[in-house]
Amino acid sequence: MSQPVTPAQRFDIVFVGDVATDLYLELADDVAVVEAGPDSRRLVLPFGAKVSCEVTAAVAAGGNAANAAVACARLGLRAALVAYVGDDLLGREAITALRGEGVDASLVRLDPSVPTNRNFVLRVGHERTILVHHEQHECHWPHLRPSEVPSWLYLSSVGRDAHEYEDQIADWLDETPEVSLAFEPGTLQIARGAGHLARLFRRSALVVCNREEAASLTGSHQGTDPALLLDRMLELGPARVVVTDGSRGAYGTDGIRRVSVPVFPDDGPVEDRTGAGDAFAATLVAGLVSGRLLDEALVRAPVNSMRVVQRVGSQAGLLDGATIEALLAAAPAGYRVRELTTVP
Repeated sequence: MSQPVTPAQRFDIVFVGDVATDLYLELADDVAVVEAGPDSRRLVLPFGAKVSCEVTAAVAAGGNAANAAVACARLGLRAALVAYVGDDLLGREAITALRGEGVDASLVRLDPSVPTNRNFVLRVGHERTILVHHEQHECHWPHLRPSEVPSWLYLSSVGRDAHEYEDQIADWLDETPEVSLAFEPGTLQIARGAGHLARLFRRSALVVCNREEAASLTGSHQGTDPALLLDRMLELGPARVVVTDGSRGAYGTDGIRRVSVPVFPDDGPVEDRTGAGDAFAATLVAGLVSGRLLDEALVRAPVNSMRVVQRVGSQAGLLDGATIEALLAAAPAGYRVRELTTVP
């Protein structure tokens, strides 16, 4: 159980993770072709040609942790970000963007030797493929003054070859047991396997991932019963687990009860799914930081995801708390948290 934040503390929650500038490129559908295969779909472009596109959006400070930090700042939490960006134009623009959203960027470091990450989001209709390149900064966990120690720490992807940095974070968490950890492992972390993340899982008050990621982390089949999948995730050590499952909604457990929540009914067309998972995880964690029970936090998380997918870009559709409450109050009677016993 996390300790309440005192007036002397600057932050409710500190986010840790990579920052990237995201550029959204709309590809002409008469040039880009999406081919369906037996196991997946592929985006096919003419090789050696000039392919026309339109720049439809740019997010100066994107990435899992930055998206979640912006989401929590809009929900009224005192949020800060620990990250490294290049000492370049993109890095300075990222810091300016974070400050403009009310995220404290005093713990973001400018690295003169490594450029800021850039991602390219290739969009065809409502679907996208993201070209990702993680720069490798020499990261060191900062010395936090007593006033900078938050109630919660939110950890997501911190780049490749970041084992020592993760160990530093785990050491600090061991030294500050009053801080609750929310862990949203990134693709590179999950690829290394659950064993490499054991210390972080055991320290986590909450782990959030999608069904495919949970199956990978637990060595389970994709079709594993959600209740069993939650149990296997709990065996890794966290106190609570929430697993998202696309159009099927999400499942969660606090070690005592297993529950599920459906997707929130769309009130508009889907434009872009980028950032939906970050919005969900951030809203869920914001509820817990604010003292809500898991059920209460879980029922609010899909509301923010629903609005994010209606706008192009990972942050444009993020809501404030009052709007989430209004949408929740007007939700259909069937939208609620249910006990989870079998596969929906």
